[in-house]
Amino acid sequence: MEGHALDISIVLPVFNEADNLRDMYDEIVNVLEALGRPFEIIACDDGSTDGSRDILRELAAEDQRVKVVAFARNFGQTAALDAGFRTASGSIIVPMDADLQNDPADIPRLLERLEEGVDVVSGWRHKRRDAFWTKTLPSRVANRLVSLVTGVRLHDYGCTLKAYRADILKDFRLYGEMHRLIPAYVKWAGGSVSEEPVNHRPRRAGRSKYTLTKSVRLILDLLTVRFLLIYSTKPLYFIGKYGLLACAFGTLTLLWSTFKRLWWGLPLFTDPFFLASIFLFLAGFQFLFFGLLAEMNMRTYFEGQSKPPYLVKFRLNLPDDKEP
Repeated sequence: MEGHALDISIVLPVFNEADNLRDMYDEIVNVLEALGRPFEIIACDDGSTDGSRDILRELAAEDQRVKVVAFARNFGQTAALDAGFRTASGSIIVPMDADLQNDPADIPRLLERLEEGVDVVSGWRHKRRDAFWTKTLPSRVANRLVSLVTGVRLHDYGCTLKAYRADILKDFRLYGEMHRLIPAYVKWAGGSVSEEPVNHRPRRAGRSKYTLTKSVRLILDLLTVRFLLIYSTKPLYFIGKYGLLACAFGTLTLLWSTFKRLWWGLPLFTDPFFLASIFLFLAGFQFLFFGLLAEMNMRTYFEGQSKPPYLVKFRLNLPDDKEP
């Protein structure tokens, strides 16, 4: 993504969308040609089995602006987006679904918001055309939870249609369902995030790939993101506080057992509080031990790659200056 020769890179994760691809291509081309800005379309085929790859081959042969990355098997939407981001040459990257539910006509408005100075413009499907109980309601719950945990309040984390400055994505690696959480990462990196209402259309053909299990995976990824955002450079702070807390409770239970032994003459070694104190001390020492191991891994990670535990937004009067 360096030396941006192009202006806009459209990234399309594709999985069994043969009936929608040509119409999607036509709509994207019509919108971007009207803007008069150089662009490319990167289609990342995620192991399609319905003829989508044949259509992508035809489109790539007809139009050199269409680039195709084909996976050996299905790896998921996040992997497809990650491959597209790393293939993109544009200074602006716009991911969107290939099922025609995202409207390419919204792209110019996203670009206008991006040119106001923000790093990410996230689409908000304020009038969703999906089933309420199986898609819309779980999505709303997940959005509220993600906003609460990350502190970055957005109405629709799940909307694929977004606009990114390419520079802000160059250090990100995506796993699981984490493509939905990129705005939280950008905010953590010191970037700015905005939101724009976009059109959401009913699916014309093909089948939805969304399942409720993705919401469960998102919650698990959210725990990872929360940890990475706050404790990635100081894991002992996260793990060690529970170790110290366990040791503190162990001390209190031991003192209570000792007091009962000295004051009332009750047996010490059969006292459940005494046994609890032993368990708490062992648990506390284990927490501290694992925290120290995590610290060693963290330092090996950063120092082994000569990677600093911080992000530089710009530098002045230094080699490789980056202007704000």
